[in-house]
Amino acid sequence: MSTNYNLERSLVAKVIMQDMFKVKAGESVAITADSGNDPELMNAFAAAVYAVGGKPLLMWTPKAKQDGQAGIKDWPVEALTAALSNVDVWLECNSTILLYSDIWENAFKNNKKLRYLIIADSSVQSLLRTFTGYKVPDLSKMLNKVRDMVLDCKTIRITSDNGTDVSYDINLDYSFDIDDGDFSMPKFGTAPGYVNIVPKVGSMNGTIVFDLLMNANVYGTDNRVEFIMKDGVISDVRGTAKEAENFKEYLASFNDPNMYKISHNMFGLNPSIRKMRGEIVEDERVWGGVDFGFGHTSPMDMPPLGQVAKSHFDGIVNKVSIFLDDIQIVKDGVYIHPELKPLAVKLIGEY
Repeated sequence: MSTNYNLERSLVAKVIMQDMFKVKAGESVAITADSGNDPELMNAFAAAVYAVGGKPLLMWTPKAKQDGQAGIKDWPVEALTAALSNVDVWLECNSTILLYSDIWENAFKNNKKLRYLIIADSSVQSLLRTFTGYKVPDLSKMLNKVRDMVLDCKTIRITSDNGTDVSYDINLDYSFDIDDGDFSMPKFGTAPGYVNIVPKVGSMNGTIVFDLLMNANVYGTDNRVEFIMKDGVISDVRGTAKEAENFKEYLASFNDPNMYKISHNMFGLNPSIRKMRGEIVEDERVWGGVDFGFGHTSPMDMPPLGQVAKSHFDGIVNKVSIFLDDIQIVKDGVYIHPELKPLAVKLIGEY
């Protein structure tokens, strides 16, 4: 492996562990991984923790066949839960994710000091793009302003030239998360650069045409999958015959009606991610795009009980237009609202 690649690993590890988590001497840091991960990157994370006096705990588990609760049978549940309930920091790198499983839910239930970040099996190059190239305070201003505007509206509508046209209402009792790269306090964190919204139950209607969809081969106009949303539920899957049928079979395989329900909607706002590259963690945050998640929703995001499902999957629509009630804030992937444009220009320059 080249010296440059090793340096890139070290830089990513330093930024995440030291600059964003701000790990302190004596803190315990769990790093979970499986056979789908790069061992040298995991070692770099551990080294970055050790360099500041932290106590790394690198845990390798079998690669589960499915994500979330559907993969629970493949993991050492009691041992992982016990460890994760007693650490200061948890970096989840698993290529088949523990996110939203009972392990994950109980770790947060038991450990109120937990600082958590999921990066899944992102490549080093993807992590460099996602976690570097911007100033956290500038990103924080942009994210907070967008969230404030969302909180002032009732209905969100999202359209795209690819045929997407979907709308939903908000519920002020549900989550309106942001991640700006500051993981120094207890939180459920994911990669920086988004505003996340949990729609009001039963309110999403319209059509979503995906530019990227987990568990499906979607590319351009040649191979497409679209969801028809009715009252917050996928009522039909359309598109290229083979891929649409394959995705219907994927959904049906769970034998779980909640897998058809919307979970969350994320506005992509990472200034370093300007185009989609096929890496889900990165592409979910593409500037001017949106992510739609389906299936399991944590009680933290949808109190009091959440939306229990066997798994969770996401899809992305790029270069969208976003309307908050009758106010347009994004046009074809560009933040045009007069209160947002100066903040956007500071992050990414004129566009």
